[in-house]
Order: sequence, then C-alpha cells, then structure tokens
Amino acid sequence: MESNRQRKVAQIIQEDFAELFRKQASESKQSILVSVSDVKISADLGIAKIYLSIFPQEFRSAVMKEIEENKPQYRNFIGQKMAKQVRIIPQLNFYLDTALDDVEKLERELRGEGDNPVL
Repeated sequence: MESNRQRKVAQIIQEDFAELFRKQASESKQSILVSVSDVKISADLGIAKIYLSIFPQEFRSAVMKEIEENKPQYRNFIGQKMAKQVRIIPQLNFYLDTALDDVEKLERELRGEGDNPVL
C-alpha cells in the first residue's frame, strides 16, 4: 500500500522527468519521444523506479543506454528540484515500459493478423 507521501514524491519525479525529456526531445535533431509512464517509490523514499516509453522502437536500446550512462546527472537534476521537499534524494532506476507494445500485439492477434490462426 502506497502512502500519500510516496504518491506525492512519485508524482513530482514523474512531472520533472517528463518536462526534462520533453526539453531534450525538442533540442535533439532526431524525433524521439520519451515519456514517463509510471514512477514507483520505495517506502523509505530511497529508491525510485521510473518506467519509460520510448518511440520509435528502433531507438529504445540506444536511448536507454544513454539514460543509464547519465544517471548521476539525472539524480543531480532531481536533487535540485526536490531539495526542499525530501531529506534523501532517491536512487534512480530506469526501466523500459513495454505495456503499450503488449496491448498492440494482443490486439493484432485478436484481429487475426498475428501468428495465431483465426478460429
């Protein structure tokens, strides 16, 4: 069960990273969309799991690699944003969110366009 404090901190992290990734996308020459689909934070507010959706799909591994390499800068960024609100700046763990891909694949299968035969 998530506490109100956990939800509040997760929402702040999600909004700040969404804004950061939006700015990075507008400054980039490539058209890559990185959206923050969810943020889960541990009970002690020490670890934040950040789920990202990245489009188009062919850039996912490169973008995730770049994000992992820049984790200290992202933690510094979030630390500056949240310095007055929390005592401990959480460790950041980034995960690729493939839920939308799974839904699309399931819908394709249900329409009979996948590998499964239509009954």
